[in-house]
Amino acid sequence: MKDARIDRRLFLRGIGGVTAGVAAATALSACGTGTSRSVAGSGGKGGKTVVVRDSGGSYGAALQKAIYTPFTQETGISVKVLNLDDAPLLAQIKQGRPQCDLINNSMMSHTKYVKQDDALETLDHDRIKSLNSAKIPENQITDHAIGYGFYGQCIAYRTDAFGGRKPESWADFWDTKAFQGGRSMCSPDGDLPELEFALLADGVPMDKLYPLDVDRAFKVLTRLRSDIKKFWDSGPLPGVLLSRQEVTMSTVWDGRIADLQKQGVPVERQLNGMRRQFSGYAIAKGAANVDNAYKLMDFSLRAESQAALAKAFPLNPASPLAYAKLTEAERNALAGAPKYYDKGFDADIDWWLKNESAVTKRWLEWARG
Repeated sequence: MKDARIDRRLFLRGIGGVTAGVAAATALSACGTGTSRSVAGSGGKGGKTVVVRDSGGSYGAALQKAIYTPFTQETGISVKVLNLDDAPLLAQIKQGRPQCDLINNSMMSHTKYVKQDDALETLDHDRIKSLNSAKIPENQITDHAIGYGFYGQCIAYRTDAFGGRKPESWADFWDTKAFQGGRSMCSPDGDLPELEFALLADGVPMDKLYPLDVDRAFKVLTRLRSDIKKFWDSGPLPGVLLSRQEVTMSTVWDGRIADLQKQGVPVERQLNGMRRQFSGYAIAKGAANVDNAYKLMDFSLRAESQAALAKAFPLNPASPLAYAKLTEAERNALAGAPKYYDKGFDADIDWWLKNESAVTKRWLEWARG
């Protein structure tokens, strides 16, 4: 589900080079960075356009189908899309000439934008009517960004591997005697280090995870290290490893499971202890089309819009009302469905922003060992 994560790796690679890359970004601005596409509207004089940054790929295609085209049909405002990396995007904002108006990215990246570069407009929540109508969770409403959906990181396992037994928790993921076979976990290139799962396996309650006990987590991780056959760095890789029976269990982005099942792979997910990370919308500081950016954000956050996107791509809506607009089968395929929601927890963005660098360095050293 790489598209839904909104380019965490691109941010990590690019953020350090923003200042040095200003001159290069000027040239990139002239020709357009990455790829772009447009959704034609009814035209009209200036003010009938909005430029949104998203990550493209199958996720970008789903956004265009479920959000951009219906928005244009309703408002007559043309949507231009840029698949822009973080470094040139932030460099443009720093120059006061952002190419895009609305930014679709992870809530963690939006928080970095504000803390490191003061790159986002302070939002006027009164201009976003769907905040109330869609009942967006309060913890996903910030001064600079609004969360609209999440992906969950959970357990995937082969259903034919354990004699009919099903792993129920992260403790079972760690129990290679009762649930034999290799394991796979993500590398820092794939996602945040998976310290929370180690602590849950060691008996820490979900509501007591943060601040993470890093030393304890690495002690637990070390118990499993010899059984980890590969660290995955892309969304499809856990499925490949499970399909080839190189491992019997892996951490995975929840949206990948349905694709594997459609291919006939005997796999299932376990959502107990799932880690949620949200994606959201923000407005670039100095955006040329602020009014239209608010309109597109408001449209995208509607419960019916989030439901339409969920039908086109396996991203879990933030709006609890969106799930009522789906069929039972569509709803229960999503990790955000009401019946599953309490099984997971939200990643603590503030903790990770303070500790990500040090933890990632230690994770890499541990993984090499």
